[in-house]
Amino acid sequence: MKKLVVALLCVMMLALTAGATLALAQAKHVIRFATAIEPESHYANGMRKFKELAEKYSNGAIEVQLFYSGQLGDERALVEAMGMGMVEMAICSSAPMVNFSKDFMVFDLPFLVTDRAKAFAVLDGPVGQKILATMESKGVKSLGFWENGFRNITNSKLAIRTPEDLKGIKIRTMENPIHMDLFSTLGANPTPMAWGELFLALQQGTVDAQENPLIIIETSKYPEVQKYLTLTGHVYAPSVVSISKSIFEAYPKEIQDVILKAEKEARDWERDFCIQKDNELVAVLVSQGMEAIEVDKAAWAKAAAPVYEHFKNEINQDYVKAFTGK
Repeated sequence: MKKLVVALLCVMMLALTAGATLALAQAKHVIRFATAIEPESHYANGMRKFKELAEKYSNGAIEVQLFYSGQLGDERALVEAMGMGMVEMAICSSAPMVNFSKDFMVFDLPFLVTDRAKAFAVLDGPVGQKILATMESKGVKSLGFWENGFRNITNSKLAIRTPEDLKGIKIRTMENPIHMDLFSTLGANPTPMAWGELFLALQQGTVDAQENPLIIIETSKYPEVQKYLTLTGHVYAPSVVSISKSIFEAYPKEIQDVILKAEKEARDWERDFCIQKDNELVAVLVSQGMEAIEVDKAAWAKAAAPVYEHFKNEINQDYVKAFTGK
């Protein structure tokens, strides 16, 4: 009798498990995952890895649709759309997140990060999680920090070697107060401009210069319109992968768990991809016609130091200490 009961229980458990698996497979959840930048970019490669993992781990219950090059809006618009439940997921640079939470301002401080591995430990630890959590009140669940990279300067005028060489250079920046203050402090003329307008502005000479990680410089084809690459690495910028809070909370727990698992694995993959690319891209950009210029980063950091004082009352100093150890 006991054996019969045990057998029946086993059959019931198998039936329940099979039913749950079938229900998971039958309920199709479409996730639109968007970025403002190109399909060749590091963001896009990481998004494709997320799609692969999420669809695999959900046994097809999740379908991830990918949108590149601002098809669903620029980064600010994507964050707003997630908050309203109009777009499921997006990856955005950290700088535009400042428009929604000042806690992200810490990432814009110049020469704050010099060691990626140490930065990852902070980003994935309590400090990073606290910063991500500030987006919840905006209707956005920020899941994790992915890699954007160290920002470098390109221009069409001269080989910039010292901060003094920036004097009078009209440089495109994001609409970000710290970035604008940094380049004003260094003697340049910062010009906020939408991402989609930048290539044409560089081509026509509306602005002389721009600054971005190497992979964006390459995938955006800036060697076609910029001669000089100055390897300042002046700002280390993570990116942020987020999902609409209301949409995420409406998913079954099994789907939520898949999204969280896939995001973390895709994050690690995307970081490794970026590091590998950074090791290759200077040579690639030189082969495409750019002149690469190494600089004395200590001298640049000293020239940029006033920016810390300018924003000390707006940035959580505990965050600064977490990255610098000071």
